Amino acid sequence: MRAVLQRVSRAGVTVAGEKIADIGPGLLVLLGVEGGDDSKAADYLADKVAGLRIFEDEAGKMNLSVSDCGGAVLVVSQFTLLADCRKGRRPGFSAAAAPDIAAPLCDYFVARLKAQGLEVQTGRFQADMAVDLVNDGPVTILLDSLRIF
Repeated sequence: MRAVLQRVSRAGVTVAGEKIADIGPGLLVLLGVEGGDDSKAADYLADKVAGLRIFEDEAGKMNLSVSDCGGAVLVVSQFTLLADCRKGRRPGFSAAAAPDIAAPLCDYFVARLKAQGLEVQTGRFQADMAVDLVNDGPVTILLDSLRIF
């Protein structure tokens, strides 16, 4: 699994003109599920997202997690994170998991975050979404379960 984490002061998702998700301070997580990913990868990545200390404490140091500061999480499935751009000019997406595998793993990832007491909202799987955000910092971090566990 790959995730792009963005520390945000707000973020939201609109589908077909309808706002379906909206959070204040917290994390926007763009999540890509790769072929071969499983619940173990989702567990590890969810634990890392919940515990990553990228929010400032009273001294201005990145020392707090989204859990510590009471922030929310917006998870948006994004298969394009698995793009292979090594050849030609059109990205290939063969590394991305098929939707029948990716959708349940995204749901599992969200459930794992919620089980840790986080407020979690989501985009809509396979929908054409407009994602708006205000990146706070900016702080943007790439996580890849194949490289971190």
